[in-house]
Amino acid sequence: MQILQINNVTKRFDGVPIFTNVNMNIENHARIGLVGRNGAGKSTLVKMIIGEESVDGGQITAKNGLTIGYLSQNTGLHSDRNVWDEMLSVFAELIKTEHKMHALESQMSDPNVNQNPAQLAEVTKSYDTIQASFTANHGYTYKAEIRAVLNGFGFDESFYDQPVNSLSGGQQTQLALAKLLLEKRDLLILDEPTNHLDVETITWLEGYVQNYPGTLLIISHDRYFMDKLVNEIYDLDNGTLTYYKGDYSSFVKQKQARFAERMHAYEKQQAEIKKMKEFIDKNIVRASTTNRAQARRKQLEKMQKIEKPFDNNKVAQFRFTEEKPSGNIVLTVRDLAIGYEHQVLASPINIDEKKHQSIAIIGPNGVGKSTLLKTILGRLPKLAGKVEFGTGVSIGYYDQKQASLHNEKTVLNEIWDDYPTTPEGRIRTILGSFLFSGNDVEKVVGNLSGGEKARLMLTKLAMRHDNFLMLDEPTNHLDIESREVLENALKLFDGTILFVSHDRYFINQVASEIIEITAEGSERYLGNYDYYVEKKADQIAQQEHKEAEQAAQNPQPQANNQSSGKQDYQKSKENQKQRRKLERQIADIEKQMSALATQSDAIETEMAELASAQELDDLTKLQKQLDELNQQNNQLSDQWTELSLELESL
Repeated sequence: MQILQINNVTKRFDGVPIFTNVNMNIENHARIGLVGRNGAGKSTLVKMIIGEESVDGGQITAKNGLTIGYLSQNTGLHSDRNVWDEMLSVFAELIKTEHKMHALESQMSDPNVNQNPAQLAEVTKSYDTIQASFTANHGYTYKAEIRAVLNGFGFDESFYDQPVNSLSGGQQTQLALAKLLLEKRDLLILDEPTNHLDVETITWLEGYVQNYPGTLLIISHDRYFMDKLVNEIYDLDNGTLTYYKGDYSSFVKQKQARFAERMHAYEKQQAEIKKMKEFIDKNIVRASTTNRAQARRKQLEKMQKIEKPFDNNKVAQFRFTEEKPSGNIVLTVRDLAIGYEHQVLASPINIDEKKHQSIAIIGPNGVGKSTLLKTILGRLPKLAGKVEFGTGVSIGYYDQKQASLHNEKTVLNEIWDDYPTTPEGRIRTILGSFLFSGNDVEKVVGNLSGGEKARLMLTKLAMRHDNFLMLDEPTNHLDIESREVLENALKLFDGTILFVSHDRYFINQVASEIIEITAEGSERYLGNYDYYVEKKADQIAQQEHKEAEQAAQNPQPQANNQSSGKQDYQKSKENQKQRRKLERQIADIEKQMSALATQSDAIETEMAELASAQELDDLTKLQKQLDELNQQNNQLSDQWTELSLELESL
């Protein structure tokens, strides 16, 4: 069933078209990715869908009653309520129903009502009707669902009573997304939802959104995220919107193949045209062949010319080079404690990095990944431990907050002031390789977009020619094409790299080793991101196997043989194991319920068509199938409720 359609839509700014005659069809339960370069107009198109931007041409139509949830980039939730009450507000109608049920329960327990059979029957009937609706809308589990979503974003019970407005900007953005997920709108539009999320939270979000009951339209530069969630791609490129079937990786291959096919067809036709022109020029003046030449000329004039495929998606072209190589040992970190005067974020941290290695630092938000880099650099004091650099190490640092840029300078002077003896033409050439050309170099830094500032930071970094690069979230604000250029530049770099990133694809491409930071310290994994995921899964499986063996060997451990601390630790481990088991079971049930919902929608659509044709026998058969699906769904819903309540109690 189609829920929204975009027909020949055009958008202009100051008379200049951003895109022209674009078309998009969104079906119920679709999983769509909207991709394109920064500035292509993706967010503008989305704002036209939700009515925040006007339509300059064409039409956008939606089915009656369509509800749309939209999370724009870096949009935070602002509220005077505390976190728990703000999430509860999503279920205001359900809570009203719950209050009605309690009121009816009080009436049914009233002796006066019990002594009046007619009144009792009427109250009971009302209660049964309301309870059925309450159950169907997961009324018994909405609090467990709130806890699950908040927990997924890292908000434990200590946050529940905190006012939303007292939280950080990043936390408010995460709460906005959490609330949107709980609202379960028909069409959920997410614009860069993984910004400012750590790897663990992004992985959780993928799992949760995979089972989202409605339709998804996602804008994201996270290639792993897109591959996990979408199976259709709309590419906004050069003012046109092109449809591709498949995930992001499939889209990249299809787009390359399509461009190659068009270029081949163009070149083949150009060769044919050249041959025809040569024949015409050679034979037009000869009496014996002039008729044939004139016929060829007419054929050439009538030929439908193929336009040369044009790819104006310029990408930055740069490399990182080292002026002098370092010694073999680049960085040694021993038992380092990081944090602030009255708060240790993580300890002990150990790093041994040698020449040519590329190490990725990962860990949950708030554990101090950026703090670690600043502590290694000496910009923050060590709380304990030691940091030593090897011989001949020169450090280039990329700060995700871009604090080293001067907002009042122009792009040209931002670079030229650091290298005053370099000719202006050379500076302009270097900036051009980072896509700052023409009047772009006269732009004031403070007016640049996030992506432009990121490219300017990379320009400064590349000009230093250091042999050890320390990078803090270098892919933030970069579109996918720019990320790929950065990946290639780092892979070709002959020096050493230590970087923090939440972009799993980027980590996979660049890292030769991963160090995971937790409050308890650091753990080393000798491979890329895929290897890390595999080893983590092995560790969990081994831990669960070990716990099972211990439980089998000691079915009834004596309490007096364990200290209170050990008992608490064992209980915590058992709770974690049970929690993982319940989460897997709940996820499986949600997948089954999603499949049933898809089948039910298809049957309802078919029934609507048969009803207009008055095919009563077929309608009866379909109604029977629908009743069976509803019964299965109710059974699964009961199981989901039971497991969710059990999960909530842990």
